[in-house]
Amino acid sequence: MSENKLLYKKMSIEELVVLSQKDDFKALGELIKKIQKEVYATLAYFAKNDENVYDLTQEVLLKVAKNIYSLKRPKCFKSWLNQIITNTYYDSLREHKNTPELIYLDCNSENSPDFSLKIEISDDKGKPIEKCITTECENMIKTAIRQLPEPFKIAIILREFQGLSYDEIAKTTNTSVGTVKSRIARARIKLQEVLKNYI
Repeated sequence: MSENKLLYKKMSIEELVVLSQKDDFKALGELIKKIQKEVYATLAYFAKNDENVYDLTQEVLLKVAKNIYSLKRPKCFKSWLNQIITNTYYDSLREHKNTPELIYLDCNSENSPDFSLKIEISDDKGKPIEKCITTECENMIKTAIRQLPEPFKIAIILREFQGLSYDEIAKTTNTSVGTVKSRIARARIKLQEVLKNYI
């Protein structure tokens, strides 16, 4: 690997964004490489049809490349990226005439059960049986998340898998922090009910 490529690989997302905005196409290429797995993984939980995930991922990455200049604050890249992912997903639903219904609930998030969604992926050294169990568990969680109402699904994915704050999720979904907390609390309750026999 050349020194130049290694240099880009060691750069942070923010550094790559800054260089990309200065027409450094190698930096943009490295940025896309760094985010593509995360984008795909997020969309895999959003989309009910696996076949759509690849197309939606390509669409998101293309939007990032085309609109990188519009990002005024490079340190806000993750929030900006999640906005693109969410909007692309909603656009896809609208195209299929399946626009999600907006649900607003008055649910106090403090009453939500002590339930956290974390998926641990086994490494390549894991035993085959352990990999099988992990994959089965991942598939059950993915199926359970996909069956949530759209607003709950988006809120829980942005919180648990993307690590966004309640404020960031509120901005991304154009709702209030209270609504975000309610949706996440309801999503956790529903997921706990579905997965209680497995986790």
